[in-house]
Amino acid sequence: MSRILAALMVAATATAVPAAAPHGMPDMVVPGGCPGALASIQGRQWTAGVGDLRTGGKVPLNGRVRIGSASKMFVSVVLLQLAGEGRIGLDEPMERYLPGVVPDGERITVRMLLQHTSGLPDYTEAMIQENADYFTLRNRYFEPRELVDIALSMPSRPPGAAWSYSNTNYVLAGLIAQRVTGRPLAELITTRVIDRIGLRDTYLPTVGEKDLRGPHPHGYVRNPVDDRMTDFTVMDPSWGWGAGQMVSTPGDVNTFLRALLDGRLLDRAQLEQMKTTVEATDEWRYGLGLMQTPLSCGGFAWGHGGDIAGYSIRDGATDDGRTVTLAVTTTDGSIQSQSAQTARAGFVDAALCAG
Repeated sequence: MSRILAALMVAATATAVPAAAPHGMPDMVVPGGCPGALASIQGRQWTAGVGDLRTGGKVPLNGRVRIGSASKMFVSVVLLQLAGEGRIGLDEPMERYLPGVVPDGERITVRMLLQHTSGLPDYTEAMIQENADYFTLRNRYFEPRELVDIALSMPSRPPGAAWSYSNTNYVLAGLIAQRVTGRPLAELITTRVIDRIGLRDTYLPTVGEKDLRGPHPHGYVRNPVDDRMTDFTVMDPSWGWGAGQMVSTPGDVNTFLRALLDGRLLDRAQLEQMKTTVEATDEWRYGLGLMQTPLSCGGFAWGHGGDIAGYSIRDGATDDGRTVTLAVTTTDGSIQSQSAQTARAGFVDAALCAG
């Protein structure tokens, strides 16, 4: 155990973490923090901590991780491509594409789904209240419509009244994409996004696929029974579906963000729609599956973070070409160290502002 704890205190890097990033990766992998961290900054890769608490194995450079809600950017791109092709209308009611699925479907537009202004409740709030719930869901498979039904068991807000983050919106967006094309969501994301820009390590798990393909760090959830980090690498991610099921690497996420902002995935009109934001929180604004976050050095970054059992990512890209993606191998509810939280929270801003 002493060997593993020692490894947690040292960045196992291909090169040193840039000195200009004050909230460095080694600060995240202290005891009580994240077991491992991996980052891609302007095409360069770093790791810190350990990739396997049982063996003390290293975090693989640019390893695959679950990216949680960062998946929403990919789904939004597919919907915006379909809008550009005239196959859906952003301001058309979702009832036109999914008749009878939600009670207020005539009042909820596709734009409201992508923008989180639909008023629909978030199904994950009914499923996950604390870490213990991850263990209950770990091996359970969910159909997308089942996730919608869980959401509809809770009260809704008036459509269009205010911004309110809801994973339900992106399950419905995925269902719309399938309905208008007659093709599975995984195929649409693969052919329209992944293959189009040459992402080599990004995929949607198949039905029943619980493990991660290729080199990857293990992901962990703190067990509320014994307070120990439990290996959660193997799990059924179907409860994320269009809202958060994807697997990628920091390098691939950066490539996606750069391709998106450079106009290689959407034409100018659709990209401007995606980047048109509404007020969301005190820290950022929200477009169509895209967050706009102010930078401490001026300007702002575009991206979308993600959390799922065992993994968490934060990312950002600027219009002038800077890109950063950070992944850690646990989620907020399992991090006890405040210094680790602070280091993680400030990393993307510091790295982007370092130039």
